[in-house]
Amino acid sequence: MTAVRKKKTPVAVAETAERIIPKRALNYSSRQVKAPNWMRFMLGRDPAPGKAEWAEMVDALMEGDKPMDELVNWMFEFGARDARALFMRALEHGIDAVPDAPEPLRQFFAVVDDVPDWVDWELMDEGVRFSHRIGLAGAYILRDLALMGGYLLSGFNKALVLTGALNKGAGQRIAETGKWWMDCTEINGMQRFGPGFKSTTHVRMVHAMVRRHLPERPEWDNAEYGLPVNQIDMVATYLAFGPIMLLGVRALGIPVTPRESKAVMHLWKYTAWVMGVEEKWLVDDERAGLVQLYHTFVTQSPPDWTSMELGSALSKEPLQRTLKELKDWPLLHEWRLKLQYHMHLSTSSLFLNKKQRRQLGLPQDIYPWFPLLTAGPRFVWYTSQRLLPSSRKRLEKMGRSLQKQAMASMFGEKEHAIINPGEKHPAHV
Repeated sequence: MTAVRKKKTPVAVAETAERIIPKRALNYSSRQVKAPNWMRFMLGRDPAPGKAEWAEMVDALMEGDKPMDELVNWMFEFGARDARALFMRALEHGIDAVPDAPEPLRQFFAVVDDVPDWVDWELMDEGVRFSHRIGLAGAYILRDLALMGGYLLSGFNKALVLTGALNKGAGQRIAETGKWWMDCTEINGMQRFGPGFKSTTHVRMVHAMVRRHLPERPEWDNAEYGLPVNQIDMVATYLAFGPIMLLGVRALGIPVTPRESKAVMHLWKYTAWVMGVEEKWLVDDERAGLVQLYHTFVTQSPPDWTSMELGSALSKEPLQRTLKELKDWPLLHEWRLKLQYHMHLSTSSLFLNKKQRRQLGLPQDIYPWFPLLTAGPRFVWYTSQRLLPSSRKRLEKMGRSLQKQAMASMFGEKEHAIINPGEKHPAHV
């Protein structure tokens, strides 16, 4: 239940008066960090960070991913294009596949190839299978609650806007993120040569490129926004796939056992470690994850124009999809896309109030009809299907099939691939 983290003492906090505190972070005060009463009741404790915890997070806004950042620095000294080719060969086939591999490359893969002692592969597999069983419910929560709601915390929106990640091509970027999630939730996907491990390590390299180059742009200011893709922003992102997803699927009618909860948290704990999140920020259970997530909120600035731009673009993304099975029926195809558009908005309205929807540029006259109408039948269906092992396997197969269909509709005719930065992207080589 307890996060594996080292706490700073109050003395250490006092001694760090020269720290850079990005303007996006809230000042530490009981008024600023106080948690609402409903959250205290739900978690059984006050989730507000202490002053030492607050200081540790503020420091982490200026911290990146040291192993990968050092490797990327070497790549540009060596020759970025050639070094990247060596990196990709080592990632795909192992460091031994690179003859006379440069020492910096060997050092990095010595770190990521060394699986932590706490990794439980059986538990990882259970987390993956649960992700299959929930079908599209997980996708709705990750998209319509975690991602959409995350845009209200504008601290890291600036990096998304400057990289053109979601506001200029929401459909493509959502598809790429979905592909990464699918890779991570493949059976054995996070094993060393599994698709999830390789996709995650590739994204980790892209993040380091962004940290290296984005601060060079005049629109970016570390003193205001913190380091791009810093430790705290990575922590907040990783927790969306664990506790937020689990809370959300329950709201959609899917029961979650303690074992399933533990398995999902473990899956994303290791995935976050591979992504470059420091071990001190990783947690083992939902409650600890929600407390950790609340802690990250005090490093976020309130909604601004980026929230509206990103939220509006995301809301319209379903209208850009291509449903191959209906391509010969244009009117039906258009009707189906509009239905999906309203289903996603309806799901967001279950979790986001009217003020929040306005801040995200969403229509105001939307109601949670879709989750309310489907939660009951979904609960009955999932409860009955878990009674027998054969039923669970059938549910896993069916759920994964639906996820693949949704992925195909987002990519359309384009290649199913994770992010490949274009010329204007700070991670382009």
